[in-house]
Amino acid sequence: LSAALIRRPILAQSLTAAVLFGVGDIIAQQAIEQQGKNHDVMRTARLTFYGGALFGPALTKWYQLLNRIKFPSPTKAVVYRVWLDQAILTPAAVAFFFGTMSALEGKGISGAVEPTTDLQAYEPTLIRNWAVFIPTQVINFALVPHHLRFVVVSVVSLFWNTYLSAVNARSERQLEFVDSKVEGTPPLPPA
Repeated sequence: LSAALIRRPILAQSLTAAVLFGVGDIIAQQAIEQQGKNHDVMRTARLTFYGGALFGPALTKWYQLLNRIKFPSPTKAVVYRVWLDQAILTPAAVAFFFGTMSALEGKGISGAVEPTTDLQAYEPTLIRNWAVFIPTQVINFALVPHHLRFVVVSVVSLFWNTYLSAVNARSERQLEFVDSKVEGTPPLPPA
């Protein structure tokens, strides 16, 4: 794995992200939501696609950029890399995730914009992301060789992806509940 990460970082990290996003959704659907035989295979496919085709390549390039920036001391390097990662990338990445999932669910441009402006999903997700990834990234940037940083984030991301999948599904059910009340059809209770 280490050799593949050095020789072909985008391919290795994209495949890793695809698998971990897909597995995270499977865990969310089976262990948290207890879907059983009602597993939403298309949802797993969307998350797998997102991880491999969008998140993996973007994060690979992001880490390459952060690694190229030179800092006057190792301590400043850690502080500034974590700040850049969490203050610049993370807010955009969380919005991009919700928007992309809506677009992949066939909701069009307006549907893709709505979850990124819905603070009930976006804001708590962003805050929880910081609680998980600021400590992770401090350790990652301070102790882990640059070509293995994606692996560290990927392992933590397995649990984070499970959380994201569950939050995205819960937001979707809440929107369906609100829409059904507006249209006058019998509502599905939010989970």
